[in-house]
Amino acid sequence: MDLIDGMLARRTTNGPFRPDPVSREHQHLLMRVAQAAPSHFNSQPWRFVLIENPDTIAQVAAIAGQSMTELIEGGVFFERYRRYFRFTEKEMEERRDGIHIDHLPGPLKPFTRQVFSDAGLKLMRQLGVPKKLGEDNRKLVAGSPLLLAVLLDKGEYRPGELSGFYSVFGMGAAMENIWNAVGALGMGIQFVSTPMEIPRHWQAIQDLLRVPGDLELMAVYRLGYLPHDQARPSIDWSSRHRKRLDQFVYRDTCEQPERE
Repeated sequence: MDLIDGMLARRTTNGPFRPDPVSREHQHLLMRVAQAAPSHFNSQPWRFVLIENPDTIAQVAAIAGQSMTELIEGGVFFERYRRYFRFTEKEMEERRDGIHIDHLPGPLKPFTRQVFSDAGLKLMRQLGVPKKLGEDNRKLVAGSPLLLAVLLDKGEYRPGELSGFYSVFGMGAAMENIWNAVGALGMGIQFVSTPMEIPRHWQAIQDLLRVPGDLELMAVYRLGYLPHDQARPSIDWSSRHRKRLDQFVYRDTCEQPERE
């Protein structure tokens, strides 16, 4: 039950970590739980880079911050992900998915629902919000004592073939093991996603990590020990709602929703 309770209590950390280094023991334990994940024919296609070098972390942070600024400034972020935004508890209760935008900078609060519209984006630009969010993102990554890069072996990861699907599936299982383990260690984890949205920034991270030709960089995460009191970012959200059984589970055929 401890394992199940831990899985149900899983969180993503949107705020800062403590500056304390992540112990080598904990780093290796996380690698062991990742290694325990299932993979097709036990192929174990995943590779990991543990990044503690402050200069490397600072460079990744700068790329993440610049990526965030560009995505917000250009409206690309909101255009791609607007369908996931919820603005009231009522919406969350009805849909039970997406993220509830419940924390905004003071000047934007009167425009909560409009803030992600074209008119809201114009106002955000005028208020310098893209640069502020980019700097917030840079600080979050730069203040993380550990980054984790996840790669796949191209010998197994071949997009368009079943081996490509199996590799991504196995990588997801490995990362889910890590995500479920960090809480037991007093740690948090967050996906550093913004550089992936802009090809030249993603390439810059690959160059920085000296990724060889036989590996594919798939994702970067930031990890660290959780502080006792976490300050919320400038724009933040909650996402604890989960769909009811009858919204995502069926019995025997796809025509019969499962009942609670």
